[in-house]
Amino acid sequence: MRIALLIDCDNVSHNSIEGVLEELAKYGSVNVRHAHGDWNSSYLCGWREKLSPNAIRPMQQFAYTKGKNATDAAMIIDAMDLLYSGNVEAFGLMTSDSDFTPLVLRMLESGFPVYGFGEKKTPQAFVDACSTFIYTENLGSDKDEDEQSPVPAEQARKSRNELRGNTALVRLLRTAVEQSSDDDGWAHLGRVGQYISNKGSFSPINYGYKKVGDLIRASELFDIEMRKDGTAMYIRDARSKAD
Repeated sequence: MRIALLIDCDNVSHNSIEGVLEELAKYGSVNVRHAHGDWNSSYLCGWREKLSPNAIRPMQQFAYTKGKNATDAAMIIDAMDLLYSGNVEAFGLMTSDSDFTPLVLRMLESGFPVYGFGEKKTPQAFVDACSTFIYTENLGSDKDEDEQSPVPAEQARKSRNELRGNTALVRLLRTAVEQSSDDDGWAHLGRVGQYISNKGSFSPINYGYKKVGDLIRASELFDIEMRKDGTAMYIRDARSKAD
């Protein structure tokens, strides 16, 4: 799958770009990489150092009027041009700005998956709109300006009790298993993952786990069976054990 990554450099950190590209590589080839901003601004000096090593094309946008975000408008135009070009099949949007929520909805209406990446300050409306949304702080390479080394990804990993205490997460997992299970109550992990992905912006990375299966194991909410010589995971709600 061909993916276009559009970056709003005005309001997202440059520190996590490698993690974003690694995550998108799971879905396909990022053949378009555009970084939008006013490259005359000293504010983007960190981003300038990331362009060449990551094959990112800078898209210049002058701030014609103080207080007006010209970058947003330019990025939306770029996105629509790409949408109609026929050269991409999915979009990655790296931004913490909820103003892009209508753009995400338009992309989804046209059948394009949208992978969102932003800081934890990102408004919930944008998070929920994306097919998948990952907080850049959870990618293992984001850091504050005064830190000397990246924060380990394991530091963001949620414990068993923290996972169980998240009622929305528990409800989502149990519903996914229930809706994906056979008559005996067992569900193949692949079907569970597909159901979850169809529900919206969920990503196990936001809880500190690389895969849905790892998160499910850590929650200890489900019985687990490995079938087909250990290559297929089946899960069942631990509350519904057979007599």
